[in-house]
Amino acid sequence: MSDDDARLIAGLRAGDEAAFAALVQMYGRALQRFARMYVSSDAVAEDIVGEVWVAVLTGLDRFEGRSSLRTWIFRIAANLAKTRGVRESRSVPLSSVPAAGEDDGPAVDEARFADGAWASPVRPWGLDAAQIALDDEAGARIRAEIDRLPEVQRAVITLRDIHGLGSDEVSEALGLSDGNQRVILHRARSRVRAALEAYFAPG
Repeated sequence: MSDDDARLIAGLRAGDEAAFAALVQMYGRALQRFARMYVSSDAVAEDIVGEVWVAVLTGLDRFEGRSSLRTWIFRIAANLAKTRGVRESRSVPLSSVPAAGEDDGPAVDEARFADGAWASPVRPWGLDAAQIALDDEAGARIRAEIDRLPEVQRAVITLRDIHGLGSDEVSEALGLSDGNQRVILHRARSRVRAALEAYFAPG
């Protein structure tokens, strides 16, 4: 357990409201965005986040520090959000079910890799990378593509690339093997990359 986690947990166990406020400040918005991936509305996602905080406070005595505090909180959120999502919608539209064998092959042509990395960038980088990152339209395209990903891909890429969790943290939070998590992340990133290539393609 990190020193920061230890101090925060000690404050929470002592009933320090400032420690709880700091925790909410650190993770509240990220938890809401994460929960929203599994449910149909922002209001339900807010309810789930409230349940997360209750579970955190009531479960502190059982937290042993074998994972980071952040990983533990996101694991609670994943379990609650998945359960609520299943309860909220017992039936899945046929159009959202992947075709048989859809994920059996490589996500992109293997010829596009060289020495384990992309052989070419998304496009010739005529603009500064920071400027591209700030492009609202490109950002909206990325968010829309992430929203279209299958649930587990959406969860993995959101935790890894948006919220900055490490590979081991995401694997633990979502109950995935490390190898499976890496494959899922690769597929998710490949789909988002393909959307960006289409966006930047000369028109």
